[in-house]
Amino acid sequence: MVRDFDIKTWFKSRAGLLIISGPCSVESEQQLLDTASGLSKIPSVKVLRGGIWKPRTRPDAFEGIGEIGLGWMREAKERFGFLTMTEVATPEHVELAIENGIDILWVGARTVVNPFSVQELANSLKGNDIPVFVKNPIAPDVKLWLGAVERLESAGLKYLGAIHRGFSSYDESPYRNAPLWEIPIELNRLRPDIPIVTDVSHICGCRELLQDTAQKALDLATNGFMIESHCNPDAALTDGKQQITPENLNILINQFVIRLKNVNSDEEKLKIFREEIDKIDDEILNLLAKRMNVSDKIGVYKKEHGLTVLQIDRWKQVLEDHINKGVKLGLNEGSVKEIFEIIHKDSIGRQL
Repeated sequence: MVRDFDIKTWFKSRAGLLIISGPCSVESEQQLLDTASGLSKIPSVKVLRGGIWKPRTRPDAFEGIGEIGLGWMREAKERFGFLTMTEVATPEHVELAIENGIDILWVGARTVVNPFSVQELANSLKGNDIPVFVKNPIAPDVKLWLGAVERLESAGLKYLGAIHRGFSSYDESPYRNAPLWEIPIELNRLRPDIPIVTDVSHICGCRELLQDTAQKALDLATNGFMIESHCNPDAALTDGKQQITPENLNILINQFVIRLKNVNSDEEKLKIFREEIDKIDDEILNLLAKRMNVSDKIGVYKKEHGLTVLQIDRWKQVLEDHINKGVKLGLNEGSVKEIFEIIHKDSIGRQL
């Protein structure tokens, strides 16, 4: 069985959502084949993923089945026609994966944080045209994410994509990894030629959030999804809570609401709204410039009169007042706080 799908053609056209699914970890031959069999009944799933080597926080955790699992991936590919995909963290992983016919590689979040490791992978991939996806680093650092892509690009790789899997955060959140949508949006702004796939499994950390989170990613115009699937998620050796059965994956996909990414020229109403937003944004920028000009004058006054730059009591009162006013105007309390903290930080920096 061969699925009519060419990943390199998809990179060029980005026609349709790229759906990647499979178990977090390849645990046994039977587990992988049972999962792949279920996924084969979902036409939109084109790529079978499976973790062969698993970077774990604790040394006594299951760290992957290892090289033997690559043979099982090859068997699933031959039997069900999927392209196969796995994570690589070392040049040895790269060599073994390619030798065993893996079609697509990804670089994990823990590897992306180390430019030396990424460079070693890039060096081992020189002269190869295998597609490679780069997961975002654990920390919300778009430059580090982009840097990993650029290192692989410098090695001559032509088919490069990004995977948004969320970011570690100490803040209280329903997510395992905070999505921080502004980070992938910024990556897309900097490199619109790099397709972005959303790993909703790692963002959510639980099945209950998958549908809503995937829909939000769709509304933000993702190019595809990586969703972990397991024939028996409750018995999974790794990340069982975020994996779903192939049957439930099919239900999830069928509930997607696909919205238009581009606006037709005859949609004048939306065009008018956007023009209005552009004018308001211009006003905001002009007001910010005026505010910083006054802040500079305050800084000069403080220096001339021997005053400290940071007036902490006044700042606390000002911030509280702004938050209260913002809430009364229907604005989000956290957003108001974040905006004015950024403005205040910039003001302090200019006065030093």
